[in-house]
Amino acid sequence: MANSKLDELRDLKKKIALGGGQGKIDAQHKSGKLTARERMNILFDEGTFVELDVFVSHRSHNFDMAEKKAPGDGVVTGYGTVNGRLVYAYAQDFTVLGGSLGEYHAEKIVKAQKMALEVGAPIVGLNDSGGARIQEGVNALSGFGKIFYNNTISSGVIPQISVIMGPCAGGAVYSPAITDYIFMVEGTSQMFITGPEVIKAVTGEEVTSEALGGAMTHNAVSGVAHFACKNDEEALAQVKELLSYLPQNNLEIAPPVASMDDPNRIIPEFDDIIPAEANKAFDVYEIIKGIADDGKFFDVAPHYAKNIVTCYIRLGGNTVGIIANQPKVAAGCLDINASDKAARFVRRCDAFNIPLLTIEDVPGFLPGVGQETGGIIRHGAKLLYAYCEATVPKVTLILRKAYGGAYIAMCNKELGADIVLAWPTAEIAVMGADGAANIVFRKDIKEADDPIAKRQEKIAEYEELFNNPYRAAEMGYVEDIIEPSESRQRLISAFDMLESKRQSLPAKKHGNIPL
Repeated sequence: MANSKLDELRDLKKKIALGGGQGKIDAQHKSGKLTARERMNILFDEGTFVELDVFVSHRSHNFDMAEKKAPGDGVVTGYGTVNGRLVYAYAQDFTVLGGSLGEYHAEKIVKAQKMALEVGAPIVGLNDSGGARIQEGVNALSGFGKIFYNNTISSGVIPQISVIMGPCAGGAVYSPAITDYIFMVEGTSQMFITGPEVIKAVTGEEVTSEALGGAMTHNAVSGVAHFACKNDEEALAQVKELLSYLPQNNLEIAPPVASMDDPNRIIPEFDDIIPAEANKAFDVYEIIKGIADDGKFFDVAPHYAKNIVTCYIRLGGNTVGIIANQPKVAAGCLDINASDKAARFVRRCDAFNIPLLTIEDVPGFLPGVGQETGGIIRHGAKLLYAYCEATVPKVTLILRKAYGGAYIAMCNKELGADIVLAWPTAEIAVMGADGAANIVFRKDIKEADDPIAKRQEKIAEYEELFNNPYRAAEMGYVEDIIEPSESRQRLISAFDMLESKRQSLPAKKHGNIPL
């Protein structure tokens, strides 16, 4: 009798593991996608995944639903270890009712969310769904609401990662949007509020699903997603790498990683990396790779607002978040999109106790009617707000230009930088010498016998006074002017010193960031 019961259990679990059946699994593979359980097996360390609510199914009787089998109600949930650390996850099963979200599908996700929050572990959502289950009506919508609420309550407490591995449409998109990071798979994943057919019916616009909500649309144009991956396997590998840079929760720090890279390593190529011509660009990624342990960095949103770089590195084995102007794109100016990208990154790092390194070469905020009417004031204020609010260790390294309001926005002393270091090539001023001379010495230039020569003379005079780091250092705005080759050594020393930093903000319900 006992054996028959065991056989019954095993058979039942085998049927559930097949989801919608072999035909649906084959169709999933044919479309270039893995199944929910295949994805879970790749995400988690081998043999560690424990499934929850294995036998849960829908309880709907409308529209012939009573006759429809839905193993697991179209979602696989559970926990295991990733890189040896506890992680919760859920994977929508497109082979079961198109992965549509019904009442108990949502309850399974909600349970995983609550458990992850209670034990202080990251949660990863693998999204592949046709959306709300129409047959369940408002019950499905209620399920979405519960998921959104838990996303919000968990925000800043545990890392939340969303991976779009198929369709994600309508209200379903708002759960990923609230989470910390969104991965998308090129060619097989889409996100949109309203699909191409609805848009055509309402506005007359014709657009494909890929152009409307594909991976590169959201990575390069809208900024909704942060990573674009070639296939499911690459996406899951990148999720695992991202998790290695993050702590389990807001009460911990990211796990240190041993490296053979000497903390005192000198970088001689840095001494000549800044071009002699002020308007000539260089690649800030070369600076990042030179500073980082083993030259490794994990780029965040690399396709969006390329004039600012946000990435994780390790310095002396410890995770550090970098915000860096990219002179190769728009001269490294701050604009609306760069401000949003950087502000969000600063707040993520601060929420999870990740120190911040700001690498600065910024000529200003991008001028233009479009920027002003688009709200650059409001968007730029987000970056200032994020830096001011952040209580983690903050170090700023000024490479070259640091002009005007953008100098402040890139975390100067008054915004809370604990240590500001500058290279001898740094130029810290209200504006560049060329423009400043036109304003400050306008009368002298106009009345001169040779206005062109006089203008050059006054530009040189302004440069001597302000376009160098020494004036700022004299005033205490810069702790030290360092040899570029010593940058890694000095940055590691600064972050080691700041490791025990403790700063508290005034008691309040929450601030009011200029969204």
